[in-house]
Amino acid sequence: MTDKVELIAPCHFGLEAVLKREIQDLGYEITEVEDGRVTFKGDIAAVCRANLFLRTAERVLVKAGSFRAESFEELFEETKKIPWEEYIPRNGKFWVSKAASVKSRLFSPSDIQSIMKKAMVKRLGEHYHMEWFPEDGASYPVRVFLKKDIVTVGLDTSGVSLHKRGYREVSGKAPITETLAAALILLTPWKGDRILVDPFCGSGTFLIEAAMMAADIAPGMNRSFTAEEWTNFIPKKAWYEGADEAASRIRMPSDTDIQGYDVDGDVIRIARRNAREAGVEELIHFQERDVRDLRHPKKYGFIITNPPYGERLEEKEALPDLYRAFGESFRKLDSWSAYMITSYEDAERYFGRKADKNRKIYNGMLKTYFYQFPGPKPPRRG
Repeated sequence: MTDKVELIAPCHFGLEAVLKREIQDLGYEITEVEDGRVTFKGDIAAVCRANLFLRTAERVLVKAGSFRAESFEELFEETKKIPWEEYIPRNGKFWVSKAASVKSRLFSPSDIQSIMKKAMVKRLGEHYHMEWFPEDGASYPVRVFLKKDIVTVGLDTSGVSLHKRGYREVSGKAPITETLAAALILLTPWKGDRILVDPFCGSGTFLIEAAMMAADIAPGMNRSFTAEEWTNFIPKKAWYEGADEAASRIRMPSDTDIQGYDVDGDVIRIARRNAREAGVEELIHFQERDVRDLRHPKKYGFIITNPPYGERLEEKEALPDLYRAFGESFRKLDSWSAYMITSYEDAERYFGRKADKNRKIYNGMLKTYFYQFPGPKPPRRG
């Protein structure tokens, strides 16, 4: 196994540029950017650092191979050519945990999974001179993606998706994932020394992600990863060094102004608890407050929010008033910027202003729009 590896980081569709910038900031070379994933090169330590530090990646895969396959026979033979013994020890537990296919002749996930497993068993059996594998060691889940008959194979180093940071056990209604919240914040010009308010804060995800950025807290600090057990090719030392780097980067700022409001007091209690779990409780001020009472004495603040969009009929009826009230409150904050993600089709109409920019973003299967209303830039500090 070489010290250089190629890694694949899947992300939300349409937010690849944000992840690309994050990977480059960590010092790694991008080799490919496609819909919903970014491929890059690094050393073995990159596996640990990418899992710990990337805020917008869904997971990190070690790329094991890529090839064309139009028949199950080709899939078997090409999978068998991958040097699986470089990754999986003789007692490793291995399986194809997920197969996805787009515009390819092979499209049945269960067939793809079972044929690839057989090919892996054949290859490893010949290498280790074993006919049966105990599979009682570390887990080596494999994920495969087919697009236009090109098969890309990766070993999943993360395990549970990276949006599960470990701070959010209970979420409010219509939660936004932590990775999507981080990506949307990174799409705005907000920085940790600027004011940030979320008037529909729910379980606090936007504010907690922002506070973690302001304090440079690595999003993966409070969780574990599947590849921590892969001592056959990722030394434990690499994980310890990654954790030390993460701990050394934390800087609790004294000048943050991050505030979260919600009309539901129970939700505010959940948000406070989540902030405490994330280690940023002291950086965020939560308050039970209606959007009609949204005000702030300072200028040049930011609103980043995920307002309700009415999954149920009776909620839908309340939306025009809600967005109208939000728009009226925002107009009084005349030098502020606002960013909102919502699937409500009439958001701009009732908000009372057309967005300067909007981006279509899929939140799971839900089509949403990220509406952007940038305000004036503050004067340069002399």
